[in-house]
Amino acid sequence: MAGFARRQAARVVELPGGFAVHDDAFLHSRANNQVVIDSAVDPDALPALADEALGHLPHRLITVLDDTVGAACAPPLTRAGYSHSTYLVMLHTGPVPVGGAARPVGLDALRGPLTRRWRSLIPETEADDEVIRHLVERREARGRGADIVHFIGARTPEGEIASWADLYLEPTTGTAQIEDLITSEAHLRRGYGDAVLGRALRMAAAHGCATRFLTAYANDWPRHWYERRGFTVIGRMHDFERG
Repeated sequence: MAGFARRQAARVVELPGGFAVHDDAFLHSRANNQVVIDSAVDPDALPALADEALGHLPHRLITVLDDTVGAACAPPLTRAGYSHSTYLVMLHTGPVPVGGAARPVGLDALRGPLTRRWRSLIPETEADDEVIRHLVERREARGRGADIVHFIGARTPEGEIASWADLYLEPTTGTAQIEDLITSEAHLRRGYGDAVLGRALRMAAAHGCATRFLTAYANDWPRHWYERRGFTVIGRMHDFERG
């Protein structure tokens, strides 16, 4: 995940304990403009470190990839006004599904569904056209993050994209990540998410990626959905946000 963040970034700044990634083309995207901590760091120094690295932005995002380090960073960051979220790292240990009608799609096919999704999630006072555009178009940068990047989509009989996800493949290391699996609210509980997940797992296996993983919020229902589909929790990482 640290390698993906570095490769998709337009600019990387090395920091004690990690690095900052920047992309001025997508300034409203926190994931493209954040601090990533991937080794030991002084927790008390982290708020000032993030302010220095991200001081030109109205928001802050710090991702701590190690569970123990993240837990140690929580008290000083919480005191500095950050909210704290824990993510589960979940490894696919079940059988690879067969069948399913999802297919790789281009960004053009996803722009409409992504735009509608973001407008439903962001308060109307904050969802101006530029913010939405950055959050949709940032997927262009993801193509730099891994050896092979696919967007997988499942369509309704009418041709609408009902569910979608990113698939990042590193065949040289046998690693695959499934990211941002979303089903539009109008098409929930109709099997579209299963179709996307199944296709992603089959493509990963076909490229020789035996390590297939994703991340999920620790306190939200999708983690249980993934568990029923053969994913097992193997670790935790931490996000801290402000602004």
